Amino acid sequence: MANSRRKLIFNIYIGFYCSAVIQICVCSQFTSSSTDPFNKDHGAFPVAINGEIFPWHELRLPTMVIPLHYDLFVHPNLTSLDFVASEKIEVLVRDATRFIILHSKDLEIMNVTLQSEEDLRYRKPGKKLTVLSYPAHEQIALLIPEKLMADLRYSVAIDFQAKLADGFEGFYKSTYRTLGGETRTIAVTDFEPTQARMAFPCFDEPLFKANFSIKIRRESRHIALSNMPKVSIHAAPDKWSQTHYALEASLKLLDFYENYFDIQYPLAKLDLVAIPDFESGAMENWGLVTYRETSLLFDPKTSSTSDKLWVTKVIAHELAHQWFGNLVTMEWWNDIWLNEGFATYMELISVNITYPELQFDDDFLDMCFEVIKRDSLNSSHPLSNQAETSTHIKEMFDAVSYKKGACILNMLKDFLSEEKFKKGIIHYLKKFSYRNAKNDDLWSSLSNDCLESDSTSGGFCYSDSKTTSNTLTFLRENVEVKHMMATWTLQKGIPLVVVNREGRSIRLQQERFLNGVFKEDPEWGTLQERYLWHIPVTYSTSSSNAIHRHILKSKTDTLDLPEKTSWVKFNVDSNGYYIVHYEGRGWDQLITLLNQNHTFLRPKDRINLIHDAFQLVSAGRLTLDKALDLTRYLQHETSIPALLKGLEYLELFYHITERRNVSDVTENLKHYLLQYFKPVMDMQSWCDEGSVWDRRLRSALLKLACYLNHAPCVQKATELFSQWMESSGKLNIPTDVLKIVYSMGAQTTAGWNYLLEQYELSLSGAEKNKILYALSTSKHQEKLTKLIELGMEGKVIKTQDLAALLHAIARNPKGQQLAWNFVKENWIHLLKKFELGSFPIRMIISGTTSHFSSKDELQEVKLFFESLKAQGSHVEIFQIVLETISKNIKWLEKNLPTLRNWLLISI
Repeated sequence: MANSRRKLIFNIYIGFYCSAVIQICVCSQFTSSSTDPFNKDHGAFPVAINGEIFPWHELRLPTMVIPLHYDLFVHPNLTSLDFVASEKIEVLVRDATRFIILHSKDLEIMNVTLQSEEDLRYRKPGKKLTVLSYPAHEQIALLIPEKLMADLRYSVAIDFQAKLADGFEGFYKSTYRTLGGETRTIAVTDFEPTQARMAFPCFDEPLFKANFSIKIRRESRHIALSNMPKVSIHAAPDKWSQTHYALEASLKLLDFYENYFDIQYPLAKLDLVAIPDFESGAMENWGLVTYRETSLLFDPKTSSTSDKLWVTKVIAHELAHQWFGNLVTMEWWNDIWLNEGFATYMELISVNITYPELQFDDDFLDMCFEVIKRDSLNSSHPLSNQAETSTHIKEMFDAVSYKKGACILNMLKDFLSEEKFKKGIIHYLKKFSYRNAKNDDLWSSLSNDCLESDSTSGGFCYSDSKTTSNTLTFLRENVEVKHMMATWTLQKGIPLVVVNREGRSIRLQQERFLNGVFKEDPEWGTLQERYLWHIPVTYSTSSSNAIHRHILKSKTDTLDLPEKTSWVKFNVDSNGYYIVHYEGRGWDQLITLLNQNHTFLRPKDRINLIHDAFQLVSAGRLTLDKALDLTRYLQHETSIPALLKGLEYLELFYHITERRNVSDVTENLKHYLLQYFKPVMDMQSWCDEGSVWDRRLRSALLKLACYLNHAPCVQKATELFSQWMESSGKLNIPTDVLKIVYSMGAQTTAGWNYLLEQYELSLSGAEKNKILYALSTSKHQEKLTKLIELGMEGKVIKTQDLAALLHAIARNPKGQQLAWNFVKENWIHLLKKFELGSFPIRMIISGTTSHFSSKDELQEVKLFFESLKAQGSHVEIFQIVLETISKNIKWLEKNLPTLRNWLLISI
């Protein structure tokens, strides 16, 4: 997760580290020109908690007063689990006013005083202020007896106290156990997006940047970490041995970013801290980045190659934020995608350079495919989307902001060229350092070939006193990028490019791609209205190796090929964020090509064809048998990512029919998978050898083989698990097959109980994740119920893992209804653990319902959501889930007979 606001964060770790991290608390711009609207119309304003009129009615703060500097003192007590604190905020009054509005949530304000510059100069005591509270907007108003004068500075002193929070937000408590069984308490903060107000009264919006000074009172046995000089990686003492890889990776990645951005890391130090209880993956606080333990710690004995890639990606993401998000911050949360999408995109650039052996390219491609599934639903949202309430803001931290943002930036880089894209990014970061920016600022920088220092007015660029670019060229490029990217950021969804070739003429047509909505459906036409993208299409042909480019700006367009060609493939290397449908004989020609010699197409193009074909099936534009025919060539596939992509869809269909208890199709699909992939399954060794993709193929194939009860796989996994139990957990099982071995062992009562014991003892987050997954695969509902109870209790299984646990149990056919019933019956208790709109709540809702595929299940989910709306709970995920279930129902109705017939022919 990303803290694009440079917030104050302080973390106190008993026994091994305490931390106090100062970021910059910031606020947004409000366009009201009135200096004191309260005096105009009392009826327009809400009532404070004490019954008086509250002088502000907007969700966003006014800009009459802005913070310049916070001087903060905090005294946490890790025994009583509370804290007392005081702060002095130096503010600048921009317009005369009789009140100051700040954010504050769950804080007890004990005293507030105000001093003018004159008061400070002559050491006069401050004037005590009246405080009004309006919890609905999480705001307090400081009422001033005499009007504050414009263009003057004042000092506001506030004394306050509060309990350390129970959840994962604001200033909260966390615990860990030592090897000796001692439970230790730490205090930690997480402020993004709207939780700094839970730790101290502040202007808690992105635009109001300020400087901080901080003091923490602590016992000598504690350590306080801030974002000022100290340089290290921190973890629980028993886990220090797992920090070596993170230290190596952070140094390499930091060097890379300094070189790539041409800007030195701005602070004197950087700390990376593994937090025992953490809601998200990580938080990029400037100078002190906090991580969930599984996102930072790497144990060579239990962490797989996928775990290593995950740790590397998360470190790369958070370090990118030190520049893009912290050095330069978006103006408001509607552009959070700018921070998150860019940091996600930089994972690709940085990891490819610093750790080429991890072969991250195809993972990035998979990430784009993943968000396409979300973005092709009508319930998606634009990248740049209005968000005002705390719940709406939390919902913006989703796959669209992170992953679609990264994918369209990758498309833009491919369109502009790597060199120009990089130059524009450097220009943007240098121009807006320590400031706020918005969408258009980035597009302008990417359009301008010069740095600010090289430019004169009018857009001319000079080099050695000679013009290197003229105004017309600059303006044309500027408009091109800005207008093109507006079509990708201001409207939701993904385009479908329909290709119809006749001889040398290619007719292109663009539509909005809708998953689960067919062209013959009555709502299809309405959902297409007013959607138009500027699509930078690329294509290759049988005639040459050249990559051809064209911008499709209209609904239809025509391309003329220079020579005759037997096939055309659009979206070269899948760099474009669009789906392609080949009408006429287009798909048949490509299927024939793959069967004759698949290497004529690039590996990523083969992956892209598999993906697009099955997405088109879900949209009713391609028959399932045609898409399945496309996968027949996979027995000759030499690219592991392409092989795994085809296998992914076939395995998905198996799980769909298994959950629906369509026994004949399930059994035939099992036979087909074992028959078709048996040669490559039997080739796999039970060791950690080969390239990253060799190892990932091993994990995927053996996991499937054992799930399908393939005898050699079951026998080997069971044998390894028995040896592991007999060694009292000391046998080192190869990490690539660890999850598979644990899952097979969990199918017996003795094995399941032993795994649960080992879960409590393990110091490796990676291993605990594998064990928890294995435990969730049990076919005994009483064991699954016990897991849920442990997750709710939060001691053996931490609360931070509850959402993932429920998701895993719901994937188990024996646990899907159990998990869903639990959510319905315990909704109020879940909201006490996680805030509405937060990532865990969204994961719990989608994880326990999105696999449903019957009308009865749809109705049941719909009724539950309606009851929640009646109680005042409404989040975007409700609509996403309902649309997903409807799509599942339509897919089965349309494609189950085809799948059944295709299998009868194929086995």
